[in-house]
Amino acid sequence: MPGDKMASSLIQTIARQARTTFKLLPLAETGGFQDNLQQLNSLLEKIQVEDLNLGPRRSQGPRHGPPVTYMHICETEYFSMGVFLLQGGACIPLHDHPGMHGLLKVLYGSVAVKCFDKEETESGARPGAGVQFNPPLLPCQQATLRRSLQSSTEVLDQASGPCTLTPLHNNMHQIDALDGPAAFLDILAPPYDPEAGRDCHYFKRLQTVSEGPGKASPAPPPVQEAVWLLEVPQPSDFWCGGEPYPGPKVVPDREAGQME
Repeated sequence: MPGDKMASSLIQTIARQARTTFKLLPLAETGGFQDNLQQLNSLLEKIQVEDLNLGPRRSQGPRHGPPVTYMHICETEYFSMGVFLLQGGACIPLHDHPGMHGLLKVLYGSVAVKCFDKEETESGARPGAGVQFNPPLLPCQQATLRRSLQSSTEVLDQASGPCTLTPLHNNMHQIDALDGPAAFLDILAPPYDPEAGRDCHYFKRLQTVSEGPGKASPAPPPVQEAVWLLEVPQPSDFWCGGEPYPGPKVVPDREAGQME
C-alpha cells in the first residue's frame, strides 16, 4: 500500500530521524542530541541516488539554465531537506547559515567544500591597526566585515560520509562541482527564516597585506588561520532554479507503520 511504501523508504526514515534529532536542538550539548545526530549521520551514509529516483547527469557541453537547481523534499519548523544539483564547474558561492546546524551528503559526482568557522566574538571583531586590505576597504564596508577562521577544504563524493556544520563550526562554506555534474542531499536545522534572523549572506575572502608596503602577510602559524570575509550581494553569475522532487513521498511527522 502507498502508506507502507512511504514508511519503509530510506528517505522517509531519514526525515523522521531528522525531526527527532532537531527537536532536541535546545539541548544540543546533551548526550541525547549527540546520539540522535550520530544515528542521522549513519542513515545518511546509506543514501543512494536510487533511493530518490535520481540518476547521475552527464555534462552536455556549454552550460544552459541555472548553474544550480534545488529539489525541495520537505520542511518543518525543525528542519528543511532537499537536493542541490550542480552543473559541471558550477559553484555555490561562500555563504553562511546563521545559528543553524546542517548536514551535506553527496549523491553523485564530487564537490570541493571550503569551510570557514565563525568566531564566537565575531560581532565585535574589527581589524587592528596593522591589518590592511588589498584593495583597501571603503568606510561603508567596515560594518559588513567578519573575522573568521579558515577550517578546511574537503573533496567529497558518494563514498564520503556527511559533511556537518554547526552555528560556529564549518558554518560558512563554498561548494564547487568537480569533474562534471554533482548532487547532494542537504539538511538544515532550523530552516532559513529571514524574519527569525536566519537569512543567507554571501561573502568574499579579502587579501591582506602587512604594514610594510608591498610585503605579503607573514606565513600563518600551524593553527587555524584567521581570515577576513566581506559580506557582498549575491554574485551575479549565481542563481538557483527549481526542479520537482521525483522520489518517495516524505512526511516527517509520520511514524513508522502509519497508513495514509
